[in-house]
Amino acid sequence: MGANAVASPEDMAGDETRVADLQRPRESFFSDAWRQLKRNKLAMIGLVIIVLLFLVAILADVVAPYDPLKQNLRESHVPPNAQHWLGTDRHGRDVLSRLIYGTRISLLVGFLPQFVSLVLAILLGLIAGYYGGWLDDLIMRLADAFFAFPSLLFMMALMFVLGPGHGLMGIILGLGIVGWAGRARIMRGQVLSIKERTYVDAARAMGAGTGRIIFRHVLPNCLAPLIVITTMAIPGAIMAEAGLSFIGLGVPPTTPSWGQMLESSREYLRQVPWLSIWPGLAILVTVLSFNLLGDGLRDALDPYLRR
Repeated sequence: MGANAVASPEDMAGDETRVADLQRPRESFFSDAWRQLKRNKLAMIGLVIIVLLFLVAILADVVAPYDPLKQNLRESHVPPNAQHWLGTDRHGRDVLSRLIYGTRISLLVGFLPQFVSLVLAILLGLIAGYYGGWLDDLIMRLADAFFAFPSLLFMMALMFVLGPGHGLMGIILGLGIVGWAGRARIMRGQVLSIKERTYVDAARAMGAGTGRIIFRHVLPNCLAPLIVITTMAIPGAIMAEAGLSFIGLGVPPTTPSWGQMLESSREYLRQVPWLSIWPGLAILVTVLSFNLLGDGLRDALDPYLRR
């Protein structure tokens, strides 16, 4: 095009669009991930169900129609009716109330161990990946030892040490301690990759200290896969609590827990089926919701899958 040529309206519109794109503030990584997550309908359904479960757990004292521990043997094994929407168990306790209070136990066991594992994995993975040397060897050999030790056996030993009445604490500590090793390996691999990036070298050349480099440039770029893995591990922790309670190694028998409800109803599967149906459905819906959210987070946080 010559020097005196007049730009067409289409060219002028394209230039204005490009200028607007340059002037538009860039979204952060997590803002863009949230926008991608909202497009995933199944993940949003899972998120809505999880939020509702948290509300039920927080407001259990208000939502539950009866005291979950109150016994009334005259109303033993009452089928679902207007007074007891989900029926009663063999001690006359309202199943709906126990199911609502059991949400607290399941979410507590689901989140607290994963938080413990995540903190340990981030701390030890950062140290191993960034500093290397004998610290790296020590932490990775410790991780190998935890990989080799059966997690169920470890939790049983821990609950034996804590003594009776501390089954819930044993489950939380056991799941939190045995779950850090795999995530620490992933964290270490992420740190080894990111600390060699150009922007980290530039920050180091500009005089940034070790703490600033780790917490400003390395750690934020390592969190995405750990968030996905932690979200996907929550259903496993809920299932582990239900399984341990089912075999009598979990929370005390009087505690309203979904696993404990399943354990106490196994003798009446044919005569009183609703005792096992409702806690089983609660576990199914909760685990499925976290899996749907985890799949959505994986798609939203992985740049290759987004592309």
